Amino acid sequence: VQLQASGGGLVQAGGSLRLSCAASGGAFFGYNMGWFRQAPGKEREFVAGISWTKDTYYQDSVKGRFTISRDDAKNTVYLQMNSLKPEDTAVYYCAADTRSFIGDEYYYSRADEYDSWAQGTQVTVSS
Repeated sequence: VQLQASGGGLVQAGGSLRLSCAASGGAFFGYNMGWFRQAPGKEREFVAGISWTKDTYYQDSVKGRFTISRDDAKNTVYLQMNSLKPEDTAVYYCAADTRSFIGDEYYYSRADEYDSWAQGTQVTVSS
């Protein structure tokens, strides 16, 4: 599957952005999808995940501010980011878990759970 992320940009603290990740070439409806981010000098970290059954999972620091969703008809996963903070500044990556089967555990926060990755999209939050 090929993934294309978009929607990053520069925003002031307190503002909002919506990231999109479009998939092509696979059975999107059956994939678990995740968003990760990597700030300069830091390791890549889990942000949010959504299972193929649309269960959602979040890193504690973004709960209540970020919302992950998916539109299977459009083969797209979204990350709505509200109340952005300077510490949210990072390159954001979406990823697909195409290998899991029904009944498999979804280790949503583990980067090695995902086998396809989009290029990153930069999010910069100014104070």
